[in-house]
Amino acid sequence: MARLRQVARSRDGATAIEFALLAVPYFFIIFAILETFVAYTAEQLVVNATDTLSRKLRTGQITYNMSRSSTDMDKQAFRQAFCNEISIVIKCSATEAATPSKLYLDVETFSSFSDIPTTIPRVSTAAYADIDATAVSKFTPGGPRSINMMRAYYRWHIITDIVRPYITTIRPADGSIPTDFLIVATTAFQNENYP
Repeated sequence: MARLRQVARSRDGATAIEFALLAVPYFFIIFAILETFVAYTAEQLVVNATDTLSRKLRTGQITYNMSRSSTDMDKQAFRQAFCNEISIVIKCSATEAATPSKLYLDVETFSSFSDIPTTIPRVSTAAYADIDATAVSKFTPGGPRSINMMRAYYRWHIITDIVRPYITTIRPADGSIPTDFLIVATTAFQNENYP
């Protein structure tokens, strides 16, 4: 009985046991902070790339179907230019630049600013439905003085399980575990009257 009392009063190894109990939630919190930080950094990078390329469209540094060999870009060249802008954190393969699976760019011209859509095109009306890939893959910017909109969508893959339910914005319809945070960047502008 005295030996049992000694074991009960012993404090040897208490710190190791406390650390073992607290390590799992501690590391989950650390990984959640890092995952959220990287996802929002990637979001800011996509926003900056959208602003940069829309500025080039607005000023005529990038044109479409204007018979200018020095500034004309087709859809794939424009996607590659966007991939080059975001290559610091987000890598686009040659396949991704040609055929979108994570990065979608939507560049359109409108007759007035009020015609520009204000919602994300989704495959259904569910709150976390997937985006409609056919509706967000257009490349038809206008010429001088045209009203344009550029939207960029990127599926950022969330790795840490504890963060997924809180920051994923696309939930699979089959009920499987959500993995993607949808980064959205939008800008609307009127092109300058460039020659």
